Amino acid sequence: MSRRRSARPSVPRTVVRILLGATMTWAGISHLTVAREEFRAQVPKFVPLDPDVTVLASGIAEISLGAALMLLVRRQATVGWVAAVFFTAIFPGNIAQWMHHRDGFGLDTDTKRFVRLLFQPVLIAVALWATNALRKRR
Repeated sequence: MSRRRSARPSVPRTVVRILLGATMTWAGISHLTVAREEFRAQVPKFVPLDPDVTVLASGIAEISLGAALMLLVRRQATVGWVAAVFFTAIFPGNIAQWMHHRDGFGLDTDTKRFVRLLFQPVLIAVALWATNALRKRR
């Protein structure tokens, strides 16, 4: 009897991966539609593009990543790493929102904006865990 683990992802990882993908897709769509103004509050001043262009581009990226998380099962570890890099890349926007005291998404106090910063590393960890990216890297 072989001790090798099945290549199939576990049910909890699959559920979390699908939920993360759906959430990212929804968030990306909201970048392009109902929450554009809210997302503009997160664009750091040092970004050389117009804030609206930045929001639209990040929305398209988020839709693509969300769809990839849900659909590209055979490439899930790679997509997990790309999602982790994406979450890392947008982190300066969250820092800028806190540092510049910009309201958005109900984050109307410095305390709320600071607490939100703590969730970005959680998103990175969830993306890597749900896609089993760390195990596949070894």
